[in-house]
Amino acid sequence: MNFPLFLALKYLRPRRDLVSVIPIITTLGVCLGVAILMIVLAVMSGYGEVWREKILGFKPHITVRGYWNTIDDPDSAVAKIEKIPGVKSATAAIITPVMLALDIDADDPPISQAVIIGVDPGRESILSQLDNKIVSGGYDISGDNVVLGLKLARSLGARAGDSILCYSPRNLNTKNELHLPEEMVVAGLYQTGQNDYDSSFLICSLGMARDVLGMDGGATLIQAQLDDPMWAEREKLVIAHALGPMFFVTSWQEEDQTLFDVIRMEKTMMFILLAFIAVVAAFCVTNTLILITIQKTREIGLLKALGFSKWQIESAFVLNGMIQCVAGILLGLGLGWTVLCNLNRIVNWLAGVLGRDLFPPHIYGFDEMPWRVLPSDIGSVVGLVFVFCVLAAYLPAMRAARLDPVKAIND
Repeated sequence: MNFPLFLALKYLRPRRDLVSVIPIITTLGVCLGVAILMIVLAVMSGYGEVWREKILGFKPHITVRGYWNTIDDPDSAVAKIEKIPGVKSATAAIITPVMLALDIDADDPPISQAVIIGVDPGRESILSQLDNKIVSGGYDISGDNVVLGLKLARSLGARAGDSILCYSPRNLNTKNELHLPEEMVVAGLYQTGQNDYDSSFLICSLGMARDVLGMDGGATLIQAQLDDPMWAEREKLVIAHALGPMFFVTSWQEEDQTLFDVIRMEKTMMFILLAFIAVVAAFCVTNTLILITIQKTREIGLLKALGFSKWQIESAFVLNGMIQCVAGILLGLGLGWTVLCNLNRIVNWLAGVLGRDLFPPHIYGFDEMPWRVLPSDIGSVVGLVFVFCVLAAYLPAMRAARLDPVKAIND
């Protein structure tokens, strides 16, 4: 063992006085700083990842709209899109807001606002994946059958097998005409775990959606699925070129650009603000080494008088700080991982203690708090804390290395 490491470990050796507790407190300070940074970044990363998964599990990768609001010949456009390499499937669709009511003999039946998504039941679409998320009934949108989100069904008081009435927005557009509601049968209820999707959408056939809007044919848009959704920006340009200038093509990144920008900015700001915790931990390291320097002034002077170089003394104190830093980082990573693995239990426990919901689904859009540990986040946390602690250790190390041997021994 070389001398700087030997001296660093010697100064870390526990003693029987109160001063020996200070390195432990310093290590715990670094540990808490790392754990908090890790937990917050993991939650923010999880929030973004789950949003991305929810969006890709419900929304199309590519959306094609006509410049005149409707697409008169969607079948021709769908055929062109499906010929493009990388496109998995494409289907015409209609999306429109409506009002829903339970078909019961009552003076004041429950009414809810919803959004209809009409797709061709004979073609594969992103909504076909809802078959795996059905919690009651089945996924059947043929004829008059529809599928509702679970929370939307609860707001209506509807169950699988019930009949509901769908009021067309044409009643607002044509004031001198009265359009009777369409009667639909609830074939199934789905639950994605995303509040907006479960409380707002009704899935039906393309023909039913046309009846609601009074359309003889056509569609309002075309939805396309890709083999790899991460190449949506590239495929968007290819599809736009194939369809021509009368179509407007957008990717799923563009559709939710604002959301992902906000999440990315919040994560960056949280990292910057919480980085001050690492600065506090660095000050703890500095204070510990300054205290050791004061306590060991005579010993340092004696070592320099015996011929030990400034570099060796300086290296010993830097290593002392690094050891505390590395120990704190490892403990912090372990603590952070433990908290994340039990995060939702802790949140539920705190909610019970405080008597309030700390993670309301109607605000955040999720049934539980998501988290994802990314290697890049761990690298950022470890690198930031390590650099701050080493810099903090270097300042008292310089002071110890520059002590005058004669004055230090006579102190």
